Amino acid sequence: MDLLPVNIDKISYHSASHSYAVLLKDVAGDRILPVIVGAFEAQAIALAIEKVKIPRPMTHDLLVDLIRETGGVLKSVAITDLRDGVYFASMEIVVEDGRQLSIDARPSDAIAVALRLQTAIFVADSVMDESGVAESAVEQRATEKEDPAQATRQQLEQELSEAVEKEEYEIAARLRDQIKAME
Repeated sequence: MDLLPVNIDKISYHSASHSYAVLLKDVAGDRILPVIVGAFEAQAIALAIEKVKIPRPMTHDLLVDLIRETGGVLKSVAITDLRDGVYFASMEIVVEDGRQLSIDARPSDAIAVALRLQTAIFVADSVMDESGVAESAVEQRATEKEDPAQATRQQLEQELSEAVEKEEYEIAARLRDQIKAME
């Protein structure tokens, strides 16, 4: 499996699902993989990005402590698959006796732990091909959100058609609602 190194571009609020999107940018390219996460996970990721010290360990801090205290080393995390709209990730851990473990994880949890341990994050090329979007498209959508008047009905209908074709139903529903609001 070919893996692409990614960095966290940003975390943004995803109003359609009342959750957050962690935008993972391909280091060597211009594609971004949006991963929808819950509020708790977004907060845990944001705290790790900002290196905020908290008085008591959160769940992800507990996982970090377990890895360290058992002599393990987190080598990498990777978003490896997309099935029925759900991303799958793995955490690659080398334990004290040299064994390599591949632990199944939710991408949000794997990312939160990787950030705390300053470990590389990867996305399978096949996942990026299937769900990644061009960075310019993400920037264009952000601009349209800031100024809805820029988004013409024709643009919205085209985006709706593409979202339905890609089976991105949450995005399609939001676009449909924007089109109806224009009527």
